[in-house]
Amino acid sequence: MTRFTRPLAAAIALLGLTAGAASADIERLKAEGSVAETIDRLEQAVEGAGATIFARVDHAGGAASVDMELADAELLIFGNPQLGTPAMQADPLAGLALPLRVLAYADAEGQTWIAYEEPEEMFDDLDIDDDAPFVEKMEDALEKLTKAASGM
Repeated sequence: MTRFTRPLAAAIALLGLTAGAASADIERLKAEGSVAETIDRLEQAVEGAGATIFARVDHAGGAASVDMELADAELLIFGNPQLGTPAMQADPLAGLALPLRVLAYADAEGQTWIAYEEPEEMFDDLDIDDDAPFVEKMEDALEKLTKAASGM
């Protein structure tokens, strides 16, 4: 990925997350170790599941690059065409929510957390049935991947 595509991927991911996350259900779970260690474990789990990693966004690093402070926070953007394609076939606007994104961040006490938006909620305003098989598969995959990343 070039130095130009990383910021573009980050901006697209942030736009997608902020557009739907305000009223959506966000799943959170505690993680052991640092944010970087947690995202490393998530990367390993994602690659082990055969999915593609599109970007790893270091939000705290971005803040530091403009002389601002931000607690550790990293976003991993990844996907699998076997799951994402059926969603976009059902409604092309699913491309605004995909690929999937998982955030690891440190709270004010230094506890590391993993967070992601539930797929059912991501697609809530689209022409996608909550009971679509790919929605359940995405939910199962996110649950398994984040549990592996949590180290618990």
